[in-house]
Amino acid sequence: MQNRFLLKLCFTAIGCAFCFNSLMADHHKENLPQVLIIGDSISMGYTPVLQGMLYGKVDITRPPNSGGGWINCEGTKRGVEMIDEWLALGDFDVIHFNFGLHDLKHVQPDSGRNSNDPSHPQQSNLKQYDANLRLIVAKLKATGAKLIFATTTPYPDKPGGPLRRADQPLKYNKVALKIMKENGIDVNDLHGFTLPRMDELLLPNNVHFRPEANLELAKKVAKSIKGSFE
Repeated sequence: MQNRFLLKLCFTAIGCAFCFNSLMADHHKENLPQVLIIGDSISMGYTPVLQGMLYGKVDITRPPNSGGGWINCEGTKRGVEMIDEWLALGDFDVIHFNFGLHDLKHVQPDSGRNSNDPSHPQQSNLKQYDANLRLIVAKLKATGAKLIFATTTPYPDKPGGPLRRADQPLKYNKVALKIMKENGIDVNDLHGFTLPRMDELLLPNNVHFRPEANLELAKKVAKSIKGSFE
C-alpha cells in the first residue's frame, strides 16, 4: 500500500512538472534562490519530483532542449563542450552536478556510438575523465555558485544497454571525490545511498531507477540543496 502511494505521488509530481514552464516566469519574479541541475538521465528522473518538493522555496532548472524539454547532459566530453552554454542560462545560487555514468560506458572507437564490445574504449577513461572534470569544475567555480557534486550511482554488472561494468562507478567516483576535495566542493553521495538498496530502487538489469525510487533520490537531493543555504 505504501509503495503504491509513493508511486502515485511520484507520478503526480512528474505530471505537475509539465505545468512548470508557464509558472516559471512568475516563479522567477519572486526572486527565489536559483538552482541548476546538471546531470544525465538519472537526474532527469528525479528533477521533476524535486521541482515539486521545492516549489515556492527555490527555482529548479536544468539545460533545455530545442523542444522545450530537457537535455541529457551525458558525460564530461559533452560537459566540456556545453558548460558555457549551460551556465549562460542564468545567475545560479546553487549548482548540483554529476558526470560519470556516460564516461564509463564502452563506445565504438570510430563513431562513438554505444558498444557492448569489451575491447572497445570507454567514452572517457579515468585520465580523460579527470582532465575533463577539472575543466568543468573550474568553469563552475568561476560562477560563484554553491556547488554540490552527486556521486555516480551503482548498477548490476553488465546491465542492458551499452557495456558498463559494475566496478566502474567506484573508480570514477574516487577520481571525482579527489577533485571535489581539492576544490572544497560538497558531495551528495547518491552512490552510497543507493548501493545497499539496489534491488529495491533500480529497475531490473538496468542503470535506471524505478519510478517510485525517484522520490527517494529527490528527497536526498532536496536535502543537499536546502543544506547549502544553511
